Amino acid sequence: MAKTIVVKQIGSPIRRPEKQRQTLIGLGLNKMHKTRELEDTPSVRGMINKIRHLVEIVEEKG
Repeated sequence: MAKTIVVKQIGSPIRRPEKQRQTLIGLGLNKMHKTRELEDTPSVRGMINKIRHLVEIVEEKG
């Protein structure tokens, strides 16, 4: 089984640049306090790093 991480949105995309909004949508997050289980790949980590003020990593599995 591949490594996965659980990401939770903690910040609102209101009054944020369009690129940050699109990154949230790319991760599958669009509402406050929504969680998503994603594969732990360098591209996903890079997206999380770009919007680290809007999301938090809840847990790492695998």
